[in-house]
Amino acid sequence: MKTLSDAAIARLRDAVDRPQAGDRYVVHDLLGRGGMGAVYRATDALLGREVALKVLTTEQESTGIEDRLRREARVLARLEHPGIVAIHDAGTLDDGRPFYVMRLVRGRCLDEQAREDSRGGMLRRFLAVCDAVSFAHARGVIHRDLKPGNVMVGEFGEVLVLDWGVARLADSPDVPGGTTGQTDITGDGMAIGTPGFMAPEQADASASVDARADVYSLGVMLRDLLAAGGAAAPAPLRAVSAKATALVVAERYAAVDAMADDIRAWLDSAPVSAYRESPWERAVRFYRRNQALILLLLAYLVVRVLILWWRGV
Repeated sequence: MKTLSDAAIARLRDAVDRPQAGDRYVVHDLLGRGGMGAVYRATDALLGREVALKVLTTEQESTGIEDRLRREARVLARLEHPGIVAIHDAGTLDDGRPFYVMRLVRGRCLDEQAREDSRGGMLRRFLAVCDAVSFAHARGVIHRDLKPGNVMVGEFGEVLVLDWGVARLADSPDVPGGTTGQTDITGDGMAIGTPGFMAPEQADASASVDARADVYSLGVMLRDLLAAGGAAAPAPLRAVSAKATALVVAERYAAVDAMADDIRAWLDSAPVSAYRESPWERAVRFYRRNQALILLLLAYLVVRVLILWWRGV
């Protein structure tokens, strides 16, 4: 009996899974697969633009996964922010599988971009991630799977947070499907996230998860992005990452904004709340922040000394 090769099996699976989305969307190549379905490049024939179409694969068809995909679409529809990928449409295929259509993002993952960025450039991109996540928290949404692979840097430098499929909806009248307690599809009571990036409480099925779980994941991302630069990270930035990734939830930053404020402070040569400076470090920071003025004063003093010396000769 002849067995099929892996390539042949992959072609058969793609033929079965490839969506037929009616007259409006012409589906092209497969962009990727994940735990929440497959994403295809498609053309919106009505508006004449390229989009990304996400749909369940046939092997993932179940009520729970279908509900999660629909729920992800509703979450994205509410998170209208420049740093969160925009959703354009949603519906159901003729075969009953749910799908949604979103902006097609061309670019690369944040960690790939970080290898080429300066430290300042990398931190500013990271702050864009923090801004998007903070916006989501304000709308009652906790991402719960933040990692560099879920952040894209577009062709023109835009930073987009992707993959909200396991987001937890907190109690909020502004978010459709908001839940109380542990009753939502991906709420507490389940270990959800990516090992190495998810907070310890996410691995504990009995623990409650709040916005500080995303703070933890951002702290891990910051640590890895700093390491990608090659050079040793400054102590204040290491302290920011350490505080964000504290094992005890209460010892972390209370909100993403507080973490972002410390990073902005470091960029501005201001004190970082998570780091206790030595007198020497404080002096160096003061010099860096006021370097132009200090050099101007030193130049003035040197000129005055030279004038006095010349007059005394």
